[in-house]
Amino acid sequence: MRACLCIAIGLWLFSAVAMSESPVKWRTLDGAPPLVIAHRGASGYRPEHTLESYLLAIEQGADFIEPDLVATKDGHLIARHEPMLDTTTDVGSRPAFAARRSTRDLDGTQVTAFFASDFTLAEIKSLRAVQSNPARSKEYDGRFQIPTFDEILELAKRESVARGRIIGVYPETKHPAYHLALELPLEDRLLDALRRHGLDRAGGPVFIQSFESANLQYLRPKTKLPLVQLLDDGALVYDTAGTRVIEVKIPQYRDDRGGTVPRQFSDVAEYATAIGPWKRQILRDVQQDTLLQTTVIEQAHEAGLKVHTYTFRSEPATLAKQYANDPVNEYQQFYALGIDAVFSDFPDVAVGARSRLAR
Repeated sequence: MRACLCIAIGLWLFSAVAMSESPVKWRTLDGAPPLVIAHRGASGYRPEHTLESYLLAIEQGADFIEPDLVATKDGHLIARHEPMLDTTTDVGSRPAFAARRSTRDLDGTQVTAFFASDFTLAEIKSLRAVQSNPARSKEYDGRFQIPTFDEILELAKRESVARGRIIGVYPETKHPAYHLALELPLEDRLLDALRRHGLDRAGGPVFIQSFESANLQYLRPKTKLPLVQLLDDGALVYDTAGTRVIEVKIPQYRDDRGGTVPRQFSDVAEYATAIGPWKRQILRDVQQDTLLQTTVIEQAHEAGLKVHTYTFRSEPATLAKQYANDPVNEYQQFYALGIDAVFSDFPDVAVGARSRLAR
């Protein structure tokens, strides 16, 4: 099995192998086709962060599956979008856990919820996932378990061998400063899991992402894997024309493990391989008929950073007017701009749009 994986890795260039021979001249930083990252799996079709959602994404051709990671009371990494379990599991309907609801400080905000860190892994495994997006089908509610990070890595390894292509894994450390304060730091647990699966190495099919900079700076000397600085709304400051980035503002949350706070893309490039901006930081909504194009991609590429943007969805309410209710139009515009990767809830649509451009 290891030999098969090594051969596949040698063939794989962080892109769909079939597309690597395409005559299309991609405007990505390295000239390779843009990656399709299954955002929480194929979360447009299945409850997010379940093995079933990840498997469907793989079947649909995603290059990477993306688990968000939080810690349980007994220190296991599980896949949930937030430390809170309320909207993505059936915990609220379980009388046995009613007393677990509590109020915690989450990055300076008081939040009352059921927190994963108050549950053991065994208790988490008794819960079932539900669809958190009210615009999507609830038909799969209550059917799927909450997976551990190890289970996700096993799935990716198994499917890579079965399909003859490498399935990458793109974990996000969720609220790392919050977990650090709970004495449940995520970073070394993450690296330990990757090492158990032979993935913490140069060229491993893994990106590690975070909205915080301190934990990425902490990780930088500990791993050769690429790191991605996610950018929340408000993290980029633009010039008076609203198109060129003049400053980067990464929130800091009482985590002294980092180095100098980054202020420019060049600072981010000291520890990260890519940035992960919201798509409306690249094409901005300025309340006009069309979105305002910025120079985010060009500036990042000049700094040696790839650009992986989030989040692409197919529901008409999520699309700008200029796309005429067709999500393919949105993907193709971003692909034409030179985006290096897209996070999508509907990986089949993202892959299809990429394939159309490769013809």
